[in-house]
Amino acid sequence: MPKAKGKSRRHKYSYNLNRKRLYRSARRRAAPRIACSHIRHAWDPHKSVAQNLAEMGLAEDPNKAVPIPKKLLVSGMEVESDGQQPGKKIVRKPYVVNEMELEASLPEKKSNTLSRDLIDYVRYMIQNHGENYKEMARDEKNYYQDTPKQIKRKINVYKNFYPEEYKNFIASLKPEKMEVQ
Repeated sequence: MPKAKGKSRRHKYSYNLNRKRLYRSARRRAAPRIACSHIRHAWDPHKSVAQNLAEMGLAEDPNKAVPIPKKLLVSGMEVESDGQQPGKKIVRKPYVVNEMELEASLPEKKSNTLSRDLIDYVRYMIQNHGENYKEMARDEKNYYQDTPKQIKRKINVYKNFYPEEYKNFIASLKPEKMEVQ
């Protein structure tokens, strides 16, 4: 297939274009991307990043916020400096930090679940074979040709995710076995 005309020629550099000005104006227009909604709502676009964070009571530089105490040698004795900086800044928006602490203290929601196919597979295997993993490995429904150890691991994952459901399932299987005998 032939090349498009003009694609192979060398592009000329434009000396009249001021690239510094273009780059600076693009940087100035770009607003900082803020992930936390509490900070986003309290942010003042007319102030600098350092001023905004200082008003919220947040640190701009973590190394300055929590300094590592340096040991000073004063006439042969070791004295630790406390790292306090003179002239503390006034926090005008303390609600931002309070809301973030409250949000961080909430327990994390467990959202992991198993697929319906895996649950059905494990229940079928337990229902037909009990605890015999070698027999489960030779079953027709073992489409992925799982080894006995892999099947055992899947059953243990099911036990850990749904302990109550597993206990109820095992309890419902016992009367069926009694009827068969």
